[in-house]
Amino acid sequence: MDGEDSSEVMSEVHVGCPPHSSGPHISRFTISLPPGTIKSCWLLLVAQLTASFFLVILILIYLEVEPSRYNELFEAEAAASVREVLTLDDDGDLVLPRRSKQSTRCFNVTIQHNITSLIPSVGLQVWKAELVLADFVMHKMCTSSDFNGIISLELGAGTGLAGILLSRVAWTVFLTDHGNYILDNCAKNVQLNSGVFSHQGSVHVRDLNWMNPWPPIFSLGNSSASQERYSWNSSELKEVQRASVLLAADVIYSDDLTDALFHTLKRLMPLGSKKVLYLALEKRYNFSLNDLDVVANGYSHFRSYIMEEGEHRRFERESFPAFVGKCIDLNEFPQYVREYDRGNDVELWQIKRSENES
Repeated sequence: MDGEDSSEVMSEVHVGCPPHSSGPHISRFTISLPPGTIKSCWLLLVAQLTASFFLVILILIYLEVEPSRYNELFEAEAAASVREVLTLDDDGDLVLPRRSKQSTRCFNVTIQHNITSLIPSVGLQVWKAELVLADFVMHKMCTSSDFNGIISLELGAGTGLAGILLSRVAWTVFLTDHGNYILDNCAKNVQLNSGVFSHQGSVHVRDLNWMNPWPPIFSLGNSSASQERYSWNSSELKEVQRASVLLAADVIYSDDLTDALFHTLKRLMPLGSKKVLYLALEKRYNFSLNDLDVVANGYSHFRSYIMEEGEHRRFERESFPAFVGKCIDLNEFPQYVREYDRGNDVELWQIKRSENES
């Protein structure tokens, strides 16, 4: 195990970054409307300008979106110019000029991260599952008001990308991880992206060690300055119980940590508001001498904690999974984070507490 902990690893996301860089690196992730959505929003604008009520309704049904939400989340760089160039011909028909540049709506998120790290510090890197979770969060924010005004807790937040995006509409976001280097880096990213946040919302970076029992010990004012900065206070511990959305990305890679994660969830999820966890993971395959095959052992251990919705396996009462999950089809939501390949080994799970769990 010590040998594994001393191994240096690099996320596939960082391929192309400056090689042999050991310190923090700044990347800017562009978040934009997917191309198909941009085209549909153009059609929607035309429908609105031509007062075609039925066309507006048909496009909205097709998109399943709320146009006002796009306006809130994205800067419409071309929208004003579009309105200026729309004219009518002599018969009163709308003239649509050919555009030399495609309309885009986008903003950047600045993330400080390491390009490589030791395994205990993988939270200093950006991983593919985190980008998939960011896509999902953006799609929920653009197509519904489900995340408006919520309290959210991200477990193993790492660089904090998904939670920072969620802070655009959430009331409070708790970004949690363990270890001062990771927490300092996450706090730096919160600072770098302060303009992203909702004006009425708040973002807290807090220490949460899954190996310790829930609730975490709150600050009594006698800790060191670094510990004090990321300590919980009593009002925050009360507020986090009201969290309705939990997030986690790329936290399934060690069986011990998986056990600790689900032990924490067993204590946390029954408290306060009803909670749902959205967990993105990447299957990692290794050759197993026991199986004499290439297997994803970490994934199998994760699945042992969850009964999939609609699954009818027989379980002994004492071993009945405490959680029910549904694997979300990644084709259900488009890619908002530019220039990365989702691949075939990333999954996104919606996980709830089992009704059989007392």
